[in-house]
Amino acid sequence: MISFKQLPIEAKAAVAAGLVFFSMMLSRSYLAEKLDFRTRRWLLRLQMALFANTLMLMGSLHVWRSTVTTFTRSSAASSCFMLWKIAVFMFLTLAHSSFFTLLFLVAEEPYFFSLAAYTCLGAYIILIFFLFTLGSVEQAYKFLAGRGSKAGTSNKNRTALKPVLAVLLTVVLTVVGLLNASQPPTVNSVEIPVHKLPSTMNNLKVVLLSDIHLGPTVGKTKLAMIVRMVKALKPDITVIVGDLSDAEAKIIRPAVEPLGELDSPLGTYFVTGNHEYYTSDVSNWFELLKSFNIQPLHNENVKIVSPKSTSDWFCLAGVDDIEADVLRYSGHGMDLKKALRGCSSEHAVVLLAHQPIAAKWALQERPDINLILSGHTHGGQIFPLNAGAYLLNPFFVGLYQVGQNTFVYVSPGTMYYGIPMRLGSRAEITEIILRSP
Repeated sequence: MISFKQLPIEAKAAVAAGLVFFSMMLSRSYLAEKLDFRTRRWLLRLQMALFANTLMLMGSLHVWRSTVTTFTRSSAASSCFMLWKIAVFMFLTLAHSSFFTLLFLVAEEPYFFSLAAYTCLGAYIILIFFLFTLGSVEQAYKFLAGRGSKAGTSNKNRTALKPVLAVLLTVVLTVVGLLNASQPPTVNSVEIPVHKLPSTMNNLKVVLLSDIHLGPTVGKTKLAMIVRMVKALKPDITVIVGDLSDAEAKIIRPAVEPLGELDSPLGTYFVTGNHEYYTSDVSNWFELLKSFNIQPLHNENVKIVSPKSTSDWFCLAGVDDIEADVLRYSGHGMDLKKALRGCSSEHAVVLLAHQPIAAKWALQERPDINLILSGHTHGGQIFPLNAGAYLLNPFFVGLYQVGQNTFVYVSPGTMYYGIPMRLGSRAEITEIILRSP
């Protein structure tokens, strides 16, 4: 029987990842209600950071072997090669450290170290993809060429070419991604017909924000820019559909202050995303947002009354994010019946739900909902994660019509999560014009 010491390091990393994952499930199932919020918050974040790092260790070993070990024999004595080894080591170290910045480096504005660490994480993901893809292409070529061909200089050159090409592609896409994410969000104007919307509320303007992710790489300056852009649109209503922050309210309060400048005449509303529950600080976030005249919709609704006629209105409802149920977050969890209590079937219903899967569940239970506004997917944020985000969500990004009188709109996110890059997606502020039939 093989002992743990005899296992290759990749297998040891996989075992470690499994143990951390098991501890996460144990914490969620049995310790969630026994620990105080502060302990629970730190434990959850530490477990997530350790889990991510143990998984990344397997990829990092592959990166090291592909970009360093491959060239060791021919370049061992070269001073340039020594610098290259140091650069690869620093790159991998920064990528691994990115997950720990949530624990130690969150402030009003991002620290340079956090930006560098998360940039390396984004480049790491791209590099792993290209090394795997080019390696698969190489293996396919060898198979098709046949095993009878002699191994010579051309085979060695192809082996060396793979990591060089992967690194070059990674550098180019990383620069493109950084430049794309550094641009202000695009303003996307969408007209959506809303069944049963009163004619006096035709052309009502709703601005949709989602996934701002205040934290290690998004701070006050970015949020102030978003607020200025929203105010320039002069919306009747502003809604924030979750993942506003990745940190506790007290720590990042100064960065949130620009939200107090939002002054939509019919109100500004907020629903939780999964990351609000990762902070384990939802109650404090609700109080902070209320101090800025932003109303959280905690499985509840409000009547949005027409400025032209007090007898005309529609129901704006919001549900807690479904992650609250997974984490067993006390007093929280998606409750559609409670959220829609008092919403008349004779009036239009607009629902705020962070995750597209929650939108799907809501329509299965209440197909008479007229419009659901969601976020969460980030449009995949960076290549190659776009494909995974597309496959894992029933609605990916943009406008969907479900049945005859129901629409779902999924925001690609107003900023980004952690990695300050956008590839194959673009940050967006959505200007929604509601049309009366």
